[in-house]
Amino acid sequence: MSRFNPTKIPKFLKHFITNADNSLSGKYHLYKGKKLNFFQVIIRLERSVIPTILPWVICIGLYGFVISLFFDYFKLFVGLRNQSGVLTNAIFAFNIGFTLLLVFRTNTAHERFWEGRKLWGSLVNAVRNLGQGIYVTVKEQSPKDKVKKEATIRLLVAFAVAMKLHLRAEPVDEQLASLMSEKQYLKLKDTHHPPLQISLWIRDYLQYQYERNCLDIFQLTALHNLVNELVDILGGCERILKTPMPLVYSIVLKQLLLVFCIILPLEIVSDLHWWTGLVTAFISFILLSIEEIGSEIEEPFGHDPSDLPLDVICNTMQRNIEELISLAPSSNEFDWRV
Repeated sequence: MSRFNPTKIPKFLKHFITNADNSLSGKYHLYKGKKLNFFQVIIRLERSVIPTILPWVICIGLYGFVISLFFDYFKLFVGLRNQSGVLTNAIFAFNIGFTLLLVFRTNTAHERFWEGRKLWGSLVNAVRNLGQGIYVTVKEQSPKDKVKKEATIRLLVAFAVAMKLHLRAEPVDEQLASLMSEKQYLKLKDTHHPPLQISLWIRDYLQYQYERNCLDIFQLTALHNLVNELVDILGGCERILKTPMPLVYSIVLKQLLLVFCIILPLEIVSDLHWWTGLVTAFISFILLSIEEIGSEIEEPFGHDPSDLPLDVICNTMQRNIEELISLAPSSNEFDWRV
């Protein structure tokens, strides 16, 4: 008998074994900014789904076990599947309706998720453009002007952080304290809509610089348009947040699933016997998981593992702005025309 030689593993299989873990953990690290191994990623992703659907799966599995008990010991449901094919046709009809509704709901939830991601991607670009625009176009007449300019540029990151907290219905916290003055932070705590207040401060700074002749009218208009873009992005995210999926979809979907799981054991018990409960529980686990994933991603601004990585996005913007402030040369220090 020849021994197993690991060097003879096919290349495609060796590539899959080598890169499966790195691929999944690498994607999660890129998405959430946390370095976890393969099993930690799986456990974290499943943790948000399993607790919700587990009671349903257990109940459906027990129901399938009771059906198999009645079938083997009391000879109930014998020949039920073969009577005019009604049961088979009913399962087929429920399967089609349930599958179509499940696909529609999942696709709609993903569209909401992807629209939220595009809005936050646009926010990153707008913050970068507005930060560079303020840094380059606003003239400095004294060292104090530079301090005010940098403080205003940091308000762009504060806008993003405040927007994140606003979408999560969380109060203003210490994340914003380092991005503004103490007076602004205390005032922001008493504000009902912190992101709008921050955008007003940015506009007020731009208008003040125009009145001091540190900006011309064209530069002012361009920078105001970028602030308008920030507010528009905020409104787009609020539209997703405050327009949830109609509850009737979830209700009808669960009703169809319940009817399907009631009929399914009657159809398969004559073939599977004592395996009926386990198979029914497994099928319900798959279907309920897909439905729960749709429920999770249709509101993409929360803390669930599958939600948008808003903390990572905000950290990226803060890192970009801090690099702009610390590394960008001043026009007084370097003449690009030479």
